[in-house]
Amino acid sequence: MGGTFRMRSSRPVLVALAVVVLAAGLFFFLRPSAPTPAVSPPVTQAPAPAPETPLDAGSVAAPVPVKTVEAPPSKPNHFVGSQVCADCHEEQHTGWKHDWHSRALSPATKPYVVGTFAAGTHFKGESSEAWMRRDGSQYLMRTKGADGNLGEWPVQWVVGGKRMQDPITLLPDGRWQVMPVYFHVTGKGEWVDYSEKKQGALSPDHPFFWTNFRRSAQHACLDCHVTGLDARYDRASHQWETKFADAGVACESCHGPGGRHAESQVPADIIQPAKLSKEEGFAVCAQCHGPRRTLFPMLDAKHHFQPGQRYDASYQPMVMLVGNDRSGDFFADGRPSTSSFEYQALIQSQCHLKGGATCLTCHTAPHDASAPNEVRKQKPVAARTSVNASTCQGCHPEVVAQGEQHTHHKAAAAQDCLACHMPPVVSGVLDHFADHALDVPAPRNTARHDIPNACNTCHAKQTPDAMQASLVKWWPKAEARQARRLRLADAFDEKTAALSRGALEAVLADTTEAGTLRGAAAKFLARRFKRDAVPALRAALKGTTDSTLRSDIIDGLGAANAREATEDLAALLKDGSLWVRQGAALTLAAFGDARAMPALQALATEPETRGLVQPHVMLGQLAMRRRDVTTATREFEQALDLQPYNADVLVRLADLYVVQGNPAKGRERLEEALRFDPQNKSAKQRLGMLPAQ
Repeated sequence: MGGTFRMRSSRPVLVALAVVVLAAGLFFFLRPSAPTPAVSPPVTQAPAPAPETPLDAGSVAAPVPVKTVEAPPSKPNHFVGSQVCADCHEEQHTGWKHDWHSRALSPATKPYVVGTFAAGTHFKGESSEAWMRRDGSQYLMRTKGADGNLGEWPVQWVVGGKRMQDPITLLPDGRWQVMPVYFHVTGKGEWVDYSEKKQGALSPDHPFFWTNFRRSAQHACLDCHVTGLDARYDRASHQWETKFADAGVACESCHGPGGRHAESQVPADIIQPAKLSKEEGFAVCAQCHGPRRTLFPMLDAKHHFQPGQRYDASYQPMVMLVGNDRSGDFFADGRPSTSSFEYQALIQSQCHLKGGATCLTCHTAPHDASAPNEVRKQKPVAARTSVNASTCQGCHPEVVAQGEQHTHHKAAAAQDCLACHMPPVVSGVLDHFADHALDVPAPRNTARHDIPNACNTCHAKQTPDAMQASLVKWWPKAEARQARRLRLADAFDEKTAALSRGALEAVLADTTEAGTLRGAAAKFLARRFKRDAVPALRAALKGTTDSTLRSDIIDGLGAANAREATEDLAALLKDGSLWVRQGAALTLAAFGDARAMPALQALATEPETRGLVQPHVMLGQLAMRRRDVTTATREFEQALDLQPYNADVLVRLADLYVVQGNPAKGRERLEEALRFDPQNKSAKQRLGMLPAQ
């Protein structure tokens, strides 16, 4: 039948059937509450503007009054753009203009476009095809659109240009879309399909097909490629509006909004990263040099990270797990395997853990005229190796002084610290980059866990066992250093998962280990060993003040259904970290603990936290359990005001509207879900049950 044959007289029956079927999906939530009800896990928050009016707490069950303290009025700050900075800081501005940070995003004009747009330029991949040409000063790309038919789009902006340059076109709804093929600068100087290489063949309904939301620059690029981003989405008109102070990573990305300083000329009115604490200075670079989970949604410009703040006040670094599975962006020992994870790599290095190294330990500011990121031909290898040795010498003078005696390699290699400790094993799909985890080679992990090592990077014809034998002969103490990475790989790798409990518990309990890797161990432990993981999780939770680690342990307690830990979690409802408070409230709610409700209501209503998404989602789920459809609908709608692209919430709302006898509104929410997630099975299934309008 295929669902294509419909009789006019069947319309009322179809509506009734759809209501019955969709209502069945709500039965679990709308049945009478059990003594200790279980609530579905919170919708995963992906990285919109906070409502101007707080929730009406009086309409939520069992409201708790919230005391608020008004902050003293202060002069508002704002972004002014780099040209205003140049009026007083011409030398720094000139230096920055010659740095790649200024080219993070550029207009598609002749000085910036590096790709070939000559007549006849053609690319054909497994699932994509494109033709590039110029028409006067305009750059154009012809390729398949969302309907599968060929069309031609103007290129209005380009991202980068140092190694890869990505063209962007603006669609009628205001989305900035990253087009299907990129120009590979450092390769053969040719067009490539980066996404196809990573995701496989792409059809128009695939999330990573170039016209879909996952390839929207507002979602994936602009947050780090412009300065002062303010992106908004109008749910009624389905239109995007995007503003920013500067294209590229400009002055205010690192120094914070400059409006107050431009008016006062007072040094205290601008951030100087070099004068911040190491942690705060590190966060300035970390805000973009590593994928991260945002506390507030991406469209919420008011709560966007600003220099001078702690990293963990706004972000949690993405490490190891995507849902319940190990991310393909990491090796089995926890080191990032793909590019742009420099922060995640460095924070697990001994250089950072013991020596306090940050990005600025080795790198200069973007406006330094001698910066290695300068927009010109890359420095020759000899010059770079000299810089590497001198950089390492600041902390390791005795080792660098040994030269060949330490490296056991001759000539220039004796001064190239990076070859062994930062080998180019990190993949950018088409390029390779230095490993910022700064560790010793571990050939045994290559043999056991398929993790590349520095020795075999150069000595490709040798076996890992042979490399290990030579390494131990030259550096007898190396095995003690290697033990850490061996333990991590044994803990995380799926191949050793059945026997990983001991290694995972050891990593979690090791207070000298990186907090992010301990957090990954907590999550793996809970997912693999469930109830058996609870004692180790509870012990680690009580023994740390690291907010990111505590958040990961809370996640693990939820995954292990550790209801005996409710008192541990309740004690965290007043924690100083908003990440921890939110995680504790959500997990207690999932356990059916009554103390979760007032905590969630406070998070959803207090001025500083009402922009959080997940408290609204959980309050909606709790209202569904109470059969309070009105409150559930309101909470889900408010969650979507903050995060309009949350397809899971859109599907839940569609169910609610259908149950309330409003299938037309339910259809709108399902169509919106598919606008953001074209492969969403739940939305497709439910939409297929509704009659055509």
